[in-house]
Amino acid sequence: MEGMIYGVHPVLEALESGQEVDRIFVTRGRQESVNPILEAAKERGIHVKFVPVEKLQRLTKKNHQGVIAFLSAVSFAELDHVVGDCYERGETPLIVVLDRVTDVRNVGAIARSAECCGAHALVIPEQQSAPMNADAVKSSAGALLRLPICRVKNLSHALADLENSGLSIVGCTEKGDSLLAEADFTLPLALVLGSEEDGISPAVWKGCRTHAKIPTVGELGSLNVSVAAGMALYEVLRQRGV
Repeated sequence: MEGMIYGVHPVLEALESGQEVDRIFVTRGRQESVNPILEAAKERGIHVKFVPVEKLQRLTKKNHQGVIAFLSAVSFAELDHVVGDCYERGETPLIVVLDRVTDVRNVGAIARSAECCGAHALVIPEQQSAPMNADAVKSSAGALLRLPICRVKNLSHALADLENSGLSIVGCTEKGDSLLAEADFTLPLALVLGSEEDGISPAVWKGCRTHAKIPTVGELGSLNVSVAAGMALYEVLRQRGV
């Protein structure tokens, strides 16, 4: 499960040994002393955040040498392998893509719905996503440990790759110009959901070939992202005759 390691050599060893690192905090002004860590993190696509030393001091009183790494509670899968394996098994791919969903409870709830509805993977970006920590696993009722999680550097590029692999890219958004039930979910599918604050980002929006909405009649006009995900996944099952 989730853990924290600190110090230049322990963090570098974790990176070089292939441990699943979720993110790294580095004290501002220490870039030169941790350059090997920065290079290894960049090579593996691990997010590094520069923070005040006080933040690290609140996390541990021990000699952190200006760097703390958080180990992921989940293992990550390669997206192209997941899709390829799905086709080889004769199954119709169902991939859930999260664009900047940062609340661990939302990600956990979406993962739980995705696993229950037979999704083949959950895709998240390296940056601007909820940490894959113990809280996320708990919120997912363990689904994050059973569902392949794919962490990608660029969501737009990932969507393009999925489209080239034959998947229909559908954005679930209240700004959609058609209803969710009007989309064809019997096809291989990547279902895209946006952030809690402002929905799907412009770059990812362009990668969605269909923008579909869930009809609402209340004054708020939008749903919590995890609720929307559950409703959209139910529609997938309904259309596929499950």
